[in-house]
Amino acid sequence: MKEKQFAVIGIGRFGESLTKELTRMGHEVLAIDVDEEKVNDAVDFATHAVQADTMDDQVLKTLGIRNFDAVIVAIGDNIQSNILTTIVLKELGVKKVISKAKNAMHGKVLEKIGADIVIYPERDVAIKLARSLVSQNFVEQINLSPDYSIIEFYTPLLFANKSLTAANLRQKFGVTILAIRRGDNIIVAPGPNENMRQGDILVALGHNDDLQKLSELD
Repeated sequence: MKEKQFAVIGIGRFGESLTKELTRMGHEVLAIDVDEEKVNDAVDFATHAVQADTMDDQVLKTLGIRNFDAVIVAIGDNIQSNILTTIVLKELGVKKVISKAKNAMHGKVLEKIGADIVIYPERDVAIKLARSLVSQNFVEQINLSPDYSIIEFYTPLLFANKSLTAANLRQKFGVTILAIRRGDNIIVAPGPNENMRQGDILVALGHNDDLQKLSELD
């Protein structure tokens, strides 16, 4: 995997976790926060850490912010700072700006001002937890938008030893099976005659409501 350069602005719980994981994956991460104490802590887990006011475009220029593959605005408590930082980053021509939203209205504002991706960490974690509590089959979820996702779930017993054609998942549930994980193997774009086995993990794309119904089957 080619090493990439990321900047994470706002070193709260989310920003810290993201920085640690990106660094662990072998990428270069610049951690930025206005709080000197948080910056001092970030020195231990980020490639570089600086104290800066990210609403100041001159400061961001000095940091060479345009050269990063992506900049994540993880500022949580100060919505004004979050929004203004996103605006400055877009005006400076950053390749990809990913901004954290606290709620739907905040997210709409971020979309309007040009954030390339808007994320809702608290909402997404809550949805994931809820799904795992009500469905014994649920494994993992990737949110593509507020309405559509990709989820991984164990094959319900109802479909064990049935082909994709026989199960008729697209017609009955409106979802598409993108892949089947079988032990250490993965079947990408499985054909219509591929049988689903008990213990297989299905990777499905669809509307959240349809995916929930499918993953809750016994």
